[in-house]
Amino acid sequence: MTAARAQIFRINPDNPQGRLISRVVETLNSGGVIVYPTDTVYGLGCDILNKKAIERIYQIKRKSRRQALSFIVPNLKQISKYAVVSNQNYRILRRFLPGPYTFVLPATRMVPKMISRLNKRTVGIRIPDNRVCLRILAEFPNPIISTSANFSGQDVLADPAEIAEQIGHAVDLVIDSGMLGLESSTVVDLTEEMPVILRQGLGEFETARASLQYTQNRGHNPL
Repeated sequence: MTAARAQIFRINPDNPQGRLISRVVETLNSGGVIVYPTDTVYGLGCDILNKKAIERIYQIKRKSRRQALSFIVPNLKQISKYAVVSNQNYRILRRFLPGPYTFVLPATRMVPKMISRLNKRTVGIRIPDNRVCLRILAEFPNPIISTSANFSGQDVLADPAEIAEQIGHAVDLVIDSGMLGLESSTVVDLTEEMPVILRQGLGEFETARASLQYTQNRGHNPL
């Protein structure tokens, strides 16, 4: 028997159709897993409070449960609900978000343990500069998991049709908002005294080094 394929919604990136956004939210509310556009690459996501859906994402990605998952929120107020944010870090978040960055922060008790770094209880959080994302988050009450829509260790895909072909049998819904880029977000650790770039991606965080006294790049982050 052939596995069912995901629904494909063609959502306008500049003027997202309200009826389709509502159906995306219904899918998330019912525990579904979706593929959605961000301001970097297509993301694979679900409700961060739905353990079964999160487990599906780990299986789809072929990702180790020891690796953390980041998530997206609609605004800075929501970040403070799920992460501990100092005054200094708040200024950084306000300057760079929305944008192509994932910031690693100390997690609050609101963050499910299964998606945080267990040894440090930290979490990666994004606010993508993407109208489709922000419309979904405006209607959906919880943050949404954000990990690239591909198998771990394999190339990122820019074409939603290719993504649907590769993992469409394993997700409930694929949002097609056209071709995206191939470069992921820049990941910045804000858990130490000074910010540290863990992964250089699309965001040009280095350009602010002089004014914000940023530290040198010291490695890679699996988020």
